[in-house]
Amino acid sequence: MKRSFLFVVIFLSISVKLHAFDISGLQPLAPHGVFSTFSAESLQKNKSSFEVAAERSREPDFYRFSLKAAYGLSDKLEFNLTAPYVRHYSSDEKNGLEDIAVGFKHRFYDEGKYGPSLAYLINVSIPTGDNEISSDGRVGIGLIVSKRVGPFNGHLNFFYERPGGARLKDEISLLGGVEFSAAHNFKILSEIIVKKSHYSHDNNQIEARFGYRIKTTNYIYTTFGAGLGINNRTPEYRIFLSVNFTTPYEKKKIKKFIEEE
Repeated sequence: MKRSFLFVVIFLSISVKLHAFDISGLQPLAPHGVFSTFSAESLQKNKSSFEVAAERSREPDFYRFSLKAAYGLSDKLEFNLTAPYVRHYSSDEKNGLEDIAVGFKHRFYDEGKYGPSLAYLINVSIPTGDNEISSDGRVGIGLIVSKRVGPFNGHLNFFYERPGGARLKDEISLLGGVEFSAAHNFKILSEIIVKKSHYSHDNNQIEARFGYRIKTTNYIYTTFGAGLGINNRTPEYRIFLSVNFTTPYEKKKIKKFIEEE
């Protein structure tokens, strides 16, 4: 009887680890990112971007609705905000606001003929979420590398996140994403995420994501995608949908000079 009880306890503890909540944190906005992978590109000075996103995850089971915003402080420095809301998480169907994340992305090296563009990102999560869907506040720093080759635009991110609570571990993430320009207003997206999460370093999260992005107008981008857990089927699957509104860039006026004969 004791052995059976011990087995149940171990099984439940493992299940919790395998299906622990996936904290959102700071997320990129279209078109300067894939799904969760940031691009080193940023908004021009005084330009703004707003995005609404919906996500459905299976194991762990929850719905997430996010409001994201960005503002160009300069042509190379950008302010970002992500405010996620979670519904029907766990068997208790918990609803509530997740931690709100804010951050600054600074591109310190522009892309050249052979070299990539480089940026760093500093972010802070405010502990606005309930215990089960919160990191108790956290701070993080990341490096972003981007390079365009023909119709392909590749991005590599490395992030380190330190939680505010002792109950959680430091989180380390490596993300890679590729955008393929199939047409002037249509991109095919792919992304892979490798993460040592806050909850356990024994079960790394490896997830592949695929989708597409349509530039509906000069200032509206619609993104659809799906993700699949590779190593331990966590998540079993997830789907994404987002609509972005970005202030269009000003077109440079070309002045023509006509010489009189």
